[in-house]
Amino acid sequence: MSRSHRVAVLVLDGAKPLDVGVPAQVFSARPSMPYELRVCGVAAGVVAGGEGLAYQVSSGLETLGWADTVMIPGYRTPAEVDPPAEVVEALRDAHARGARLAAISTGAFALAATGLLDGRRATTHWHYTQALRARYPRIRVDENVLFVDEGSLLSSAGGASALDLCLHLVRRDHGVALSNHVARRLVAAPYRSGGQAQFVPRSVPEPLGELYASTREWALAHLDEPITVADLARHARVSPRTFSRHFVEDTGYTPMQWVLRARVDLARELLESSELPIEQIAAHAGLGTGANLRLHFQRVLGTSPSEYRRTFTRGA
Repeated sequence: MSRSHRVAVLVLDGAKPLDVGVPAQVFSARPSMPYELRVCGVAAGVVAGGEGLAYQVSSGLETLGWADTVMIPGYRTPAEVDPPAEVVEALRDAHARGARLAAISTGAFALAATGLLDGRRATTHWHYTQALRARYPRIRVDENVLFVDEGSLLSSAGGASALDLCLHLVRRDHGVALSNHVARRLVAAPYRSGGQAQFVPRSVPEPLGELYASTREWALAHLDEPITVADLARHARVSPRTFSRHFVEDTGYTPMQWVLRARVDLARELLESSELPIEQIAAHAGLGTGANLRLHFQRVLGTSPSEYRRTFTRGA
């Protein structure tokens, strides 16, 4: 049996509570989770946090040499205060050794200080994107996304998007079934694309969210059937045009983009957990034929259903 994936959460001075708490919750040690978690600082002891909080950490930067993934939570005044030189060096060493580095919110400034993001895409909280761009002009800062995955270097917008990033990592490591399990445990949406906007341009009326959540639940229960925008709008009891407009505002997807993602995710789960042939999986997921499933799998995930299944069979 392979060992658990090791995750270090690096708490810097001024660390934001949500940014620390989300990865600690997602990757917490429990029977269902193939992860081992350690929270560390520059040195063992008390680390002053944001919002008047403090963190007691049991280890220092040596933990980064142990980790397979290093999470870097956001911290206060990132544009004015450089991360300690020993932090920058430890992050570089961890990455050179093969560790994956993932910054949450303003943690992107500490990751940027390593130079590893030069020439790459990255994001941070929308309030700090201009400061990140000005301070590190070689980085291609994208202010309109929830998170960016550059392979071994990842970054997220902060706040609730920390959860999107962490669920994305679980999905990448162990598939959609475990990611959905974690989302259910945390009472969170199982999937929001990294390409979704950081915020919507105007507020959505409160009753709308509840009504459309019910429609999404209905759609998930009928993925093996033909579903049109008209069907969704009929269930939501609004016109197709109104439904489409508000659905994009509420989710970041058009209705049919969302349905396609849901179908691909169902196919992924069936590939991971069953031995059903590709044609049957395509039918169960509402994708029609094996050829159609292969087409959408390649477009969405950049791989084939067969290779995806082999990957998770090897990982079993």
